[in-house]
Amino acid sequence: MFIPLRDDNPTSRLPIVTVALIAVNTVVFLTQAVVPRGLEMAALRYGAVPYAVVHFRAMAETAVVPPLLTLLTSMFLHGSLFHLLGNMLYLWIFGNNIEDRLGHARFALFYLVAGVAAALTHILIQPASRIPMIGASGAVAGVLGAYWVIFPHARVRTFVFLFLYIDVISIPAGIVLGLWFLLQVLNLGMGGGVAWFAHIGGFLAGILLVRLALGPGFGRPRWHPGR
Repeated sequence: MFIPLRDDNPTSRLPIVTVALIAVNTVVFLTQAVVPRGLEMAALRYGAVPYAVVHFRAMAETAVVPPLLTLLTSMFLHGSLFHLLGNMLYLWIFGNNIEDRLGHARFALFYLVAGVAAALTHILIQPASRIPMIGASGAVAGVLGAYWVIFPHARVRTFVFLFLYIDVISIPAGIVLGLWFLLQVLNLGMGGGVAWFAHIGGFLAGILLVRLALGPGFGRPRWHPGR
């Protein structure tokens, strides 16, 4: 098991969008959690249901919000505190550097587009599913994909638990995020209520989007080993 704790990758501007996203996700979760069956009802009303999105015209009259809009609303919902904390930890560690590189406005757009791309990947694989998909995992996966491209040599302080070996060590981001992606691929078909294809789709979308956003100069990161 690998859990990133922080990275040694300084930024030059305040990550106001990253902080705002964490705040919004947290407030939405707490608002739903204090209401009886609030998390469940929010998922049913605002989660992205593949069948409803595919048949968005037929489902529009009975839906609380337009099915296509749930591609956005779903990424601000979480089913449990652990679900929320896991996503926000990854967003905090890696999001600030991507925001620093893209700028506030482009990062906000990047995050939302990556999240939609992740949701559409899941829907493409399971178009008949009537199970709501929620969570920021797909959008955060896009952030991880972008970080993997731009800062593969940045060091990430990582909690490692392998059988009897327990330690906190510094590992290149390329390895940490590469292992994360590999785990998503290996878990395909495992079920467990996790939209693994959304994670994969978000990661790949992040790679593509950040290359498009930064153009030919994407390979010249601001972070340098030893600084």
